[in-house]
Amino acid sequence: MNLKRQLLVASLLMLLIPWAGLQFVLELDDALRQQARQQLQEQAERLAETAGDLMIGMPAVASGEPVIYVEPLTGTINLDGYGDDWPGYDEENRLRNWQGSNAPGSGQPTLHWQAATDQQYLYLLIRVSPRQPVFFNPGNPNQPHDRLSLWLKPDNQSLAPDQPPLSWLIRTPAPGQVYGLIGATLKPDYRVSSYWQGAGDGWQLELRLPMPKGRSRLGFAALWGTGEQGIERAAEGEAMAVSTPTDPLPVLVSRNLVLERQIESQLNQGQRARLVEPAGWVIARQSAASTSAGPEFDALSPLQVIEQISLNTLRALVRFYQPEPTAIKTGGNRIDTDSLPGEGLVRHEDDSVWLLTTRPVFGGRTLVLEQSLDQLLTLSGSTLGSVIARSTLIIVALTLVLLGYASWLSWRITRLQRAVSASIDVDGRITGTVPDSRSKDELGQLQRHFSLMVDRLHGYNRYLESFSRRLSHELKTPVAVVRSSLENLSHCETEAERRQYIERAASATERLRQILHGMSEAARLEQSLDHADKEQFDLAEVAGQATAAYQALDSSHQIRYSGPETGLQITGSPELMVQLLDKLVDNARDFTPDGGLIEVGLETTTEGLCLSVFNEGSSLPESPATDIFSPFVSLREGREQGHLGQGLLIVNLIADYHGGRVDAKNRTQGGIDGVWFRVIIPAPPS
Repeated sequence: MNLKRQLLVASLLMLLIPWAGLQFVLELDDALRQQARQQLQEQAERLAETAGDLMIGMPAVASGEPVIYVEPLTGTINLDGYGDDWPGYDEENRLRNWQGSNAPGSGQPTLHWQAATDQQYLYLLIRVSPRQPVFFNPGNPNQPHDRLSLWLKPDNQSLAPDQPPLSWLIRTPAPGQVYGLIGATLKPDYRVSSYWQGAGDGWQLELRLPMPKGRSRLGFAALWGTGEQGIERAAEGEAMAVSTPTDPLPVLVSRNLVLERQIESQLNQGQRARLVEPAGWVIARQSAASTSAGPEFDALSPLQVIEQISLNTLRALVRFYQPEPTAIKTGGNRIDTDSLPGEGLVRHEDDSVWLLTTRPVFGGRTLVLEQSLDQLLTLSGSTLGSVIARSTLIIVALTLVLLGYASWLSWRITRLQRAVSASIDVDGRITGTVPDSRSKDELGQLQRHFSLMVDRLHGYNRYLESFSRRLSHELKTPVAVVRSSLENLSHCETEAERRQYIERAASATERLRQILHGMSEAARLEQSLDHADKEQFDLAEVAGQATAAYQALDSSHQIRYSGPETGLQITGSPELMVQLLDKLVDNARDFTPDGGLIEVGLETTTEGLCLSVFNEGSSLPESPATDIFSPFVSLREGREQGHLGQGLLIVNLIADYHGGRVDAKNRTQGGIDGVWFRVIIPAPPS
């Protein structure tokens, strides 16, 4: 699995965070739903008691009793015969809020009506269709014509039930405004004002009269033909086409505003309550607005849009895990309470989900109390949902960033891999270099280490390629001497000649031994450094004693020591330090003329302890390409045959073992030109 896929899998594990948050929201939603159900039941008990107290003395509307339902007005109605300013007006469904008699499609004219009140007046909108009106002819009153009879039985007549109801007759010679004619006298009653208007295939009457008190009864009939318009004759079906029920007259049912104000003060946000008569008519309807709506879509930033989408997704997930709600219809003015569950989740026609509970109220009425689950989810999970939504967005963004970062790392690693592969051919030869990286991170360091490694391998390859030539050059002469001596030995006639060739062969063999010994000396030293034990010793004392020994063994050069006698303690190996001095002094003797100066120095500098060897004689080459501390590098130009340039390599190894470094340069010291080798060893901590 590549790096990109590994980081993808690792970043996907971060999705456990919003998953755990979702589980918490689901548990929180379930707990709050249970708590809300219990609180809703307790609240419904209190509201049922309040409604029962206010409805004492108000007779209930029994099932099957005729009713004219009166809508409350929130605006004003212009008395013009049209219904476009009535509550719930719908251009596409004009009979949406209408009540009616005579089933449509029966072939007979139908009667539909609406009723509304502003608490001062009662407004009626009555339509008859299909029926082209025949207007009243004042010159011939007995000529058949269309008219409307209206009957009102006020609520105070319950004390005298035998008293006949009030009645009005409405007729007109032409469309327009008309007033009701009261009773048998047919005198105009200016309190009953109306406007007659044609309506498609029928006619329509918009009427206004003072609002009756309490549970008054109101009925009306659309008549044509001849005959009287009294309620008794209407009940017998004479001269009447369509009407409301007449025995008994429909009761006026309107919403109780006093009760609605009492209910409103006890509702919480996102709740709505309805008080329903036994016949299903809603006599009180109140709701508490949910939390304030969010800003308009155009006002949202792109991040807020994504957050809202995530929050809506969270709500959809919560709804998905909720129990399946029961579908009900409660959008109209009449509710079938028998179809409602006692409590539980319900779904309305607008697809909203509510928590519902019902309670019986005095008089056989029913209180329906609902709590919006959208509001409940807002209360329970809005903040946490926002956190989950934002964390999900952040995780998605981090995943993309990690994938991009992984792609970048993968590209850098692939580029490094190609550079390394291109620097070595199939036979293992170094054919190029790895470019340095300017990055300061680990991959940059790795590339720089690869570059350094390839350079070192390239140098080592060059050494191996030159080693065979150097070794062949060094071995050629002694091998040729041995071979020629052996060939000449068979042709010798005297013992002196044979001895001479044998000595030449022995001398060449010794030179071969020295060459092999020099080749293996550096390898043995590297192996011994791995197992050498460090100890504390006085470098000044070791350097002084070793210099004295060199002078005692070599009388042809001036070898002296300059530096302190004691007091420079370091940690390392005194034997290896003596070997380092041996190589440096031996190298100096090779380049110092007879009687020349070789000076071993020791001093303390800012860089550490400086052990130096200065020799009078030839200088170092000016070309920086020649590294005299590399293996098998020699500048003796034919002197000391058999020498493969291992001495300074050993010096470099011993200096590195002691944590130091070695360098060399041309120098004039005391008026004498020569070469100065120095070994810098870090000073021990004081």
